[in-house]
Amino acid sequence: MGTKTNYERLYLEEVLSLGGKRPTLLLHSCCGPCSTFPLTYLAPHFDVTVYYSNSNIFPQEEYTRRLGEQKRFLEYLKRDYGYEVGLVVPAYDHDAYMEELRPLAGEREGGNRCRLCYEKRMKEGYDYAEAHGFDYFATLMTVSRQKDSQVLNEIGEKLSKEHAKTRYLFSDFKKDNGNQIGNRLAVSYGLYRQDYCGCEYSSHGGHESLDGPAKTE
Repeated sequence: MGTKTNYERLYLEEVLSLGGKRPTLLLHSCCGPCSTFPLTYLAPHFDVTVYYSNSNIFPQEEYTRRLGEQKRFLEYLKRDYGYEVGLVVPAYDHDAYMEELRPLAGEREGGNRCRLCYEKRMKEGYDYAEAHGFDYFATLMTVSRQKDSQVLNEIGEKLSKEHAKTRYLFSDFKKDNGNQIGNRLAVSYGLYRQDYCGCEYSSHGGHESLDGPAKTE
């Protein structure tokens, strides 16, 4: 087995290189609870806009509920931390999104189907970031203990070679207790925490976005 890259170290090195500047960052978000720690971690250093691209989520009522929780946390972030974070919400189209994924319905959770799903959402976000002049693009999915940060950052590095103007921000937000801090923040704000990742296939596997059993309000 090869040596794993320390993406948290790469993130810290990038932040140190900023020299006090606050570049723009488009952050792909999968849900409000997962965004809690990454946003409090990133906002002191970047001018962040959240890109909520999650047509994988099924059913639409679930998508809408998670979007509502994302909006709620952004309000809390402004009220309690003083950081105003923008929000971009592309159109929801589950049927079109799942066309490429349905042939992989039998794949295990975290396997090829999930990797393709991560890449589709990240590419959409990265394309938007470059088209709209953002300095950086990142995904907060590395905070989840159910998602492999090595895989996510490999996807980000691959996509960075297709985007000449916007840099990819490496991360591993679950490091240094980031996942646990995020859990505590989600609980303290009473955020709805789902018990599956998003699509109809993950709903059978109990693929949580955060560690521990999900809580519903």
